[in-house]
Amino acid sequence: MAEAHQAVAFQFTITHEGIDLHLSYQALNQIYLSGLRSWKKRISRIKNRIIKGVYPASPSSWLFVVIAILATMYMQSDPSMGIITKIRELTCNITVLSVLLFSTLLWLSLILALRFCLKLLLSYHQWMFELHGRISTKTKVWATLVRLLSSRKPLLYSYQTSLPHLPVPSIKDTLERYLESVKPLLDVAGFQRMTRLAAEFEKSLGNRLQKYLKLKALWATNYVSDWWEEYVYLRSRSPIMVNSNYYGMDFLYVTPTATQAARAGNTITALFLYRRKVNREELNPSRIPGTVIPLCAAQCERMFNTTRTPGEETDVLQHWQDSEFVAVYHRGRYFRLWVYRAGRLLSPREIQYQIQRILDDPSPPSPGEDKLGALTAGNRMPWAQVRKQFFSSGVNKRSLDCIEKAAFFVTLDDQEEGMMGENPSVNLDRYAKSLLHGKCYDRWFDKSLSVVVYKNGKNGLNAEHSWADAPIVAHLWEFTLATDAFHLGYTADGNCRGEIEHSLPPPQRLSWDIPLQTHVSESLAVAQALADDVDCHVFPFREFGKGCIKKMKMSPDSFVQLALQLAYYRDRGTFCLTYEASMTRLFREGRTETVRSSSNESCAFVLALEDREHCRKLFRKAAEKHQNLYRLAMTGSGIDRHLFCLYVVSKYLGVESPFLKEVLSEPWRLSTSQTPVQQMELFDLVNHPEFISLGGGFGPVADDGYGVSYIIMGEEMINFHVSCKHSCTETDSHKFGSQISQAMMDLMTLLNPDFKEATKANPDKQS
Repeated sequence: MAEAHQAVAFQFTITHEGIDLHLSYQALNQIYLSGLRSWKKRISRIKNRIIKGVYPASPSSWLFVVIAILATMYMQSDPSMGIITKIRELTCNITVLSVLLFSTLLWLSLILALRFCLKLLLSYHQWMFELHGRISTKTKVWATLVRLLSSRKPLLYSYQTSLPHLPVPSIKDTLERYLESVKPLLDVAGFQRMTRLAAEFEKSLGNRLQKYLKLKALWATNYVSDWWEEYVYLRSRSPIMVNSNYYGMDFLYVTPTATQAARAGNTITALFLYRRKVNREELNPSRIPGTVIPLCAAQCERMFNTTRTPGEETDVLQHWQDSEFVAVYHRGRYFRLWVYRAGRLLSPREIQYQIQRILDDPSPPSPGEDKLGALTAGNRMPWAQVRKQFFSSGVNKRSLDCIEKAAFFVTLDDQEEGMMGENPSVNLDRYAKSLLHGKCYDRWFDKSLSVVVYKNGKNGLNAEHSWADAPIVAHLWEFTLATDAFHLGYTADGNCRGEIEHSLPPPQRLSWDIPLQTHVSESLAVAQALADDVDCHVFPFREFGKGCIKKMKMSPDSFVQLALQLAYYRDRGTFCLTYEASMTRLFREGRTETVRSSSNESCAFVLALEDREHCRKLFRKAAEKHQNLYRLAMTGSGIDRHLFCLYVVSKYLGVESPFLKEVLSEPWRLSTSQTPVQQMELFDLVNHPEFISLGGGFGPVADDGYGVSYIIMGEEMINFHVSCKHSCTETDSHKFGSQISQAMMDLMTLLNPDFKEATKANPDKQS
């Protein structure tokens, strides 16, 4: 209890001579510094609210307006057309006060006008559909105006109030696009049946549901996001491990240090530096690459200090304003590690010192403590019941609060992972499975972020999905890896840099009273069966990258998606409904939309490729179709979120729609996602090509399908993450990975017949 004694600022004793007061000046100084830090943060937040509240103007522009009005009045002219005179009558004829009030009102009106203009400009999306190099005059003028209104350096959330709302597509357009998307997947009778159901839905229930949806769109900031978060994520009662959570990996070739405590020290420091930038809004707003078009940053708000707490019917996302500690798991024990002392963020070396204390701690886990995390890996309802019964008061509640209110969760894993040893490919697959589910009890899957640091210094990340989508976490992880390797760095012997204050109190061991081993065992059994069923395969595709694809004047994403369609057809002998995640962050509080990558054009191309007739023309046509589908999804004209919201409205109204019920029950046997690289400036891949990230992946969505994640790294590499289930005899991640590689090669050879010969001439390219 050394921490408790150090936290006492004063003590007193009563004697026959009176009260003897003992002050602890060190403790008082820490209280003063902590309070000072809190006030600085409050002042910073108030300042940021003012700056972003007046964006795209600046606070100093108020003074300019006041001076302009005063100068005009000095010249015996009334720019207010009598308004200042009326204000003066209400303010006891105080002219200066009247001018200030009018100037402020005029300034606020100008801000609203500028913001409205920016919102109108950001509602224009036709630029996305124009061919590269053939930009219209209208788009050029639009781009100039956007740059002018965005010329002042924005804070992270400056654009939020200027972003347009997600529009509700028309019922007719959505149904037409839906029928077009399923046509290549159905036989003639099946397509005629769906056409009939869609027509009946449009004529009867559809228009009624659409009215309610438009009403919500007028009232809510985003008509999709809150329902999507609740019904797709939080109301799911199945395990979130594998089914929802996703992972991010370390560098492929490089491990900056082999010292576990040192890697943890730098990683934790880098994450807190990122949190500081988020809190101070010092991060630049994300934009569409190569443009000034901003993306919504709302998902950053719940990145840290956030936990998904279980409920019997629905889970709840809980977010705390700030947290100065992390929760750490090591060999069955839980610790609270304070990373701030007297308002100061500990140095990486000090955090390494504290982590090493945890690693050296020989104490055994208390009964039931070691596998407690399995409760977060199993079904949600049992976890909600156990939490209510055993974690509502006493020592269990206090310890659970430490985990849930922590900035994030850290696992010090006693395994070694990465692409290493005599069989690097197998080890890479094991690394992916470890990050996806671990031992099913050594992660806290409810936390927004769970960092894993392995014994050999490798690290990784497991993220809960309901609070944000992968691009947000990818942005954080890029910053963390780059800051760790290039900014913080290590000493020659692999330790963190910085000085150590040896008077730091040791990490606090969390205490538990756990008479619930049966409940833990049941959750662990469910989670273990799910984890054992997952088949993962991770492989870097090195034969070519986006540089080669762009030379063929084709979108790299479209190229990869068509390769996936070809690979799936060769693997299963048929086509399937394909999910590709596209972001809708052009709109306020936007999250994702589905790109249905399996189209008439893609299927026609694959069939033609197998017959080797008219392939190249059909390939480009299919790629153009995919790009158009992606653009439609990004600009609010997708299919699935609209149909999903119509289904939710029908449930609220208590009416059944055979059409919507069938549409939303269709399985996604091929679920795909590209992990975007957003901060290439942080990685000097020209001088340090070994610092290449592996990206991340996720579990399969359908029991008989594949989950495929890919990251396009630099100009010459694409990393793939493939997952499926062992229980399905028709799926095999390694076999499908080989099909993907072969499809990529075949498509490049189709576009460039000389490519295969060039590859043979350069065998190093394939090694």
